[in-house]
Amino acid sequence: MKVNRKMVHLAVGTPKELNWNDKKELSAIGKSFVQAVELKTAGFVGDDVANHKFHGGPDRAVCLYPYEHYSYWEKVFQKKLILPAFGENITATGMTEEQVCIGDIYKIGDAIVQVSQGRVPCATISKHNQEKRLLEKVVETTLTGYFFRVLEEGTIMCDSDIHLVEKDANEISVSYATHILFHQKQDRAAVEKILMVDALAEEWRNRFLRLL
Repeated sequence: MKVNRKMVHLAVGTPKELNWNDKKELSAIGKSFVQAVELKTAGFVGDDVANHKFHGGPDRAVCLYPYEHYSYWEKVFQKKLILPAFGENITATGMTEEQVCIGDIYKIGDAIVQVSQGRVPCATISKHNQEKRLLEKVVETTLTGYFFRVLEEGTIMCDSDIHLVEKDANEISVSYATHILFHQKQDRAAVEKILMVDALAEEWRNRFLRLL
């Protein structure tokens, strides 16, 4: 079946001091739309994170959030969310966590990227969207988005095509791996199955190894 993969929004941003509930915090969640941007091994030019311990790095060079989820969240919270509400670089259709597997390789614009891990969200998404329950609900539903590493640098446009280059043979979807990590940690067989994926990001590999 043909999958309609389409770029909806492209954004980058650097850390800024934001005021949440009268408390100042440094965050790069507030990204801005760009027409085109160069993607390097470390990430997009003009994009950075505030906390390098929990964000960024080669295995988390690009963050994608599925556009399909926006209508769900808007229904749940009865409000309009402004892209990119989850601090993602790429918002796209046809690229949900169920459709995409860890290790899958895609060509986006001139760049070639590989899915490396799901996203472990933090409270920043709740603060940014002024919804206290958002983090809890994202974890509950595993509608988290995910990350890519960069295999080949290149330019990505806001309307670039997204092509599947290679499907990982293990076929471990981001949704499956995230569900195990969040909700079924005791499933040793599933954990071992996920660890068989060579492309699994080191940070996630360590998380799953600790479950054995």
